[in-house]
Amino acid sequence: MIALDLDLAAVRAMVAVSDEGQFGLAASVLGISQQAVSKRIAKLEVHLGTQLFARRAGSIALTAQGARFLPHARTVLASADAAIAAVLGSPVLRVAVHGAQIADANLMRFYLEKRPDAEVELIMMSPSNTSRNAVIDGRVDAAFARSHWRTRPLPPHITAAPAYLDALHLLVGKQHPLASRDHVELRDLTGYTAWVPGAGFGSEVSDFYRQLSEYCGMAIDTERHPDGIGFTNIIDRIAASTALVAFGGEGTTTPWHPTIRRIPIVNPTPAYPMALLWRNTATTNPQLAPLRDFITRNYARPQAGTMWIPEPDHSLFTQ
Repeated sequence: MIALDLDLAAVRAMVAVSDEGQFGLAASVLGISQQAVSKRIAKLEVHLGTQLFARRAGSIALTAQGARFLPHARTVLASADAAIAAVLGSPVLRVAVHGAQIADANLMRFYLEKRPDAEVELIMMSPSNTSRNAVIDGRVDAAFARSHWRTRPLPPHITAAPAYLDALHLLVGKQHPLASRDHVELRDLTGYTAWVPGAGFGSEVSDFYRQLSEYCGMAIDTERHPDGIGFTNIIDRIAASTALVAFGGEGTTTPWHPTIRRIPIVNPTPAYPMALLWRNTATTNPQLAPLRDFITRNYARPQAGTMWIPEPDHSLFTQ
């Protein structure tokens, strides 16, 4: 057999695409562009001399060769990560966040800028591979996520603390009936349809939007865009629609678009409740205590009383 040197970045991209089922979602998890993911996969296929994915309109699937390669690819990545950890010998705290543009990632970037000595690795998750599940399953030490989800309560080995309330504002295209409003009340959304493709997966996020829908009488559309559910695709569709609305978080980096209107929502303002979750075994990691102290010191608890959050989240975020 001919010896081949594998590009770990390309192998990581291959595994991410297999796990997520879409190039766009894999790009979000890896924190790179969809084009970069495609190039890495193409390079790996050329290197191996075989096709790893069968590409079809709107979907992809592993080829027989890809399915044989996948378990070995996972082993390669696990060994590489273990080798790095062994050499560094540092107590790195692995923290999962929703994605590169979401409020929790922005919060952590601020934290790391203030503490450049902190040994923290951010792990970008996705709607189909959530940060909440990652900490429960032991893939990370801590995570930012909504703590409550009635179909999967937090197990005893996970502790939660309130971290951030990401106030939502409305996103509409300039031709939308609400585009001329300087604000809307939450009940004004009765009868409208919000496009939230990220809520199309079984998760605490979809549960949040289901309860928001029930509260204000708004329909939720979770149809997935053929090119993925990244912010750019969402913004493009909303900008062109006269019927759909979307939501943007105050602490989330929403792509700018010339025909998108951002409208405050009041009486009350809905907010996505993000908690810091950590595995009880992570308390021995010296990186966790400073992060917990930072979160506790900066959480704006009085603000929670003026916002709408699902009833099950009240005990953690308002008391």
